[in-house]
Amino acid sequence: MSERARTTAEIDVWGTILFIDVASTKVGLEELEAGLAEVTEYVKVIDQEFSTYKPDSQVSKIRRGELKIQEASAQMQEVWQLCEVAKGLTDGSFDPWCVKGGYDPSGYVKGWAADRCIRILQRHGAENVQVNAAGDLSLAGGFEAGKPWSIGIRSPENRFEVVKVFEIFEGAIATSGTYEIGAHIKDPYTGLIAIGALSATVIGPDGGLADALATALVVMGRDGAVIFSKPELAEYKVWVIDRHEETAWTIGELPV
Repeated sequence: MSERARTTAEIDVWGTILFIDVASTKVGLEELEAGLAEVTEYVKVIDQEFSTYKPDSQVSKIRRGELKIQEASAQMQEVWQLCEVAKGLTDGSFDPWCVKGGYDPSGYVKGWAADRCIRILQRHGAENVQVNAAGDLSLAGGFEAGKPWSIGIRSPENRFEVVKVFEIFEGAIATSGTYEIGAHIKDPYTGLIAIGALSATVIGPDGGLADALATALVVMGRDGAVIFSKPELAEYKVWVIDRHEETAWTIGELPV
């Protein structure tokens, strides 16, 4: 099959709209739509397990002390362990346990799940995939052969203004800041709203970790640059808008 099949989907889940763009020259529209159907069921399962708003979710039961992590699902235990790793890599600036209720993995799980959506779609023959979970994107294959995905970063102070565009073929890009739900990121050290950066964008191979790193940079601001000297973060690139100055700073060679 040489003709390109392409389709998109919007899924109302995780308290946002999950947007998916998928294409292939190997399979037709029917197979791509089968992949989208499987993704739709998958993200609903993730929402049911990880939501902090659904009283019967596993996360809600953990927060109420009704479920021990050792008794939770395998993917719940996996995310718990990955969050522990991210907390260590960010020197505690990303801390899902330092919240009201005692545990909230939302700052990790969207990017983590978006990566897995990519794999589901690829099993169905997708070659070009974008999974956009409200600022946390997982990408594969470029928009088409030889052409990257163009990902625009909106101004945190003007949602209609795009202030930066990144050209990416593969991997994840996550942005944290005020944006859709206002100033919501708390500093684990003070318990107050984070004031380290106005906006932070992280590009790297893992969506969950990119999401966590972006959150940590909103907390740490320029002080967060030091964590990227760790060998585990060598593949991650950063673009941050300072909170108190009209300037931005970077780490790594950005794909622009």
